[in-house]
Amino acid sequence: MTQLLYHSTRGGGNPVTASEAILQGIAADGGLYVPQSVPQIDLSLDRLAELNYHQLAYEILRLYLTDYSEEELRRAIGRAYDEKFTTPEIAPLQKQAGVHFLELFHGPTLAFKDMALSILPHLLQIAVKKAGLGKEVVILTATSGDTGKAALEGFAGVDGTRIIVFFPEHGVSPVQKKQMVTQTGENTYVVGIEGNFDDAQSGVKAMFTDTKLLSAMDKNGFAFSSANSINIGRLVPQVVYYFHAYLSLVSRGEIKSGEEINFSVPTGNFGNILAGYYAKQMGLPISKLICASNKNKVLFDFFSSGTYDRKREFFVTMSPSMDILISSNLERLLYHISGQSPGVVSDLMANLADTGQYRLPENMQKSLTDFVGGYATEEETAQAIRQVLKSSDYLMDPHTAVAYSVWQKYSGEAGDQTPTVVVSTASPYKFSKDVLTAIDAKFADYDDFALFKEVDKLSAGPIPQAIKDLQTKPVQHKRVCQKDEMRAIVENILGI
Repeated sequence: MTQLLYHSTRGGGNPVTASEAILQGIAADGGLYVPQSVPQIDLSLDRLAELNYHQLAYEILRLYLTDYSEEELRRAIGRAYDEKFTTPEIAPLQKQAGVHFLELFHGPTLAFKDMALSILPHLLQIAVKKAGLGKEVVILTATSGDTGKAALEGFAGVDGTRIIVFFPEHGVSPVQKKQMVTQTGENTYVVGIEGNFDDAQSGVKAMFTDTKLLSAMDKNGFAFSSANSINIGRLVPQVVYYFHAYLSLVSRGEIKSGEEINFSVPTGNFGNILAGYYAKQMGLPISKLICASNKNKVLFDFFSSGTYDRKREFFVTMSPSMDILISSNLERLLYHISGQSPGVVSDLMANLADTGQYRLPENMQKSLTDFVGGYATEEETAQAIRQVLKSSDYLMDPHTAVAYSVWQKYSGEAGDQTPTVVVSTASPYKFSKDVLTAIDAKFADYDDFALFKEVDKLSAGPIPQAIKDLQTKPVQHKRVCQKDEMRAIVENILGI
């Protein structure tokens, strides 16, 4: 197989291999790594439909990670998708309320980030060996709630690594926060910042290109990498579950092989839905990728107008993992729809940094037809939770409810009856108070943890072991900093 190389979206530096891109996390010029071309599936859909999740993951990942051997990939996949997941199907489909819910929350942290962050540590360890790096890898990550715990879970105790996670101190759910600050492992560090996710993400990205900091790290035997979806090693494994969902529908006789379907995806940083775009570019029969936003509807406005404008009020919502105004992975889409023009992307990103906005040229705006934007208000999100529970006895978390609500509005207004998969990104247990308050206002004054039993009564499954004793776990991480102190915190942790 010809080796697939990766380029920076902004054109700097030489092309790199998959393992080099995974190890670096972000390109030296601040751009994101993208494949020089999106590979095409080389097995028929009927053949792929015969595979289990592990086998399917191998057939997809081998096309992207061409400098990894078959043995390396199969071993990483086997270690990632093991008994950590509570179902051997890994990502089951549930048919409820007129759509198919792709449940991506059966991993150790009850969120879709487990799908990629269970395998990334193994891919990174292999990349370190290939590079003969001889340095300790520092995983530097910003989280809007779920990435942090999933990354901590994946990298805790991994030899040759340290992981530092920054999260908005007042911008995650109580369960998300408790999951992070109780994380054990001598190589784990968790820091709350007085700011929102965009502040955390901007601070992290700035450190990746801070030449003074990078020089000090190099002298002290450290090298940065990332567990955010800016790392191509996070993005590529997510492509697998789009194929898995489609092939499951074929296997069940819900659709015929080759028939198109839609996906409705709750979207914040744009990584999850971008994986769906890659799946479509690979040949998966997807009609529309429905980009579902909450009240922070910067992406809805982008798809509606062609203008991306982060200069707006920031809202804290019941779907906090989507409370984002700077969707980093959108840069990769811009690269692809610009005809792979790093100059165009660099100019757009410079405009965003300097003025807080950019407008797409008309030809690029016309290339967005794979996507449909929509958003749900807080009341519409709550209404969707109530409606689906009443009609189908199925409980959704708020992020999934946003995607369901947006699909419902889109299909009604557009008259689009295409079979649809709603990407369900988190367990309702992670947002127990918001879920139950949406159903009955009396729960508004309850503690999130006290409501686990109430969720259990409404949910198809028992309280997950991962959070059963979460409330009583001792807090391990108490650092909180201002957004302009992030670099100093990293230097202190590393002793440089």
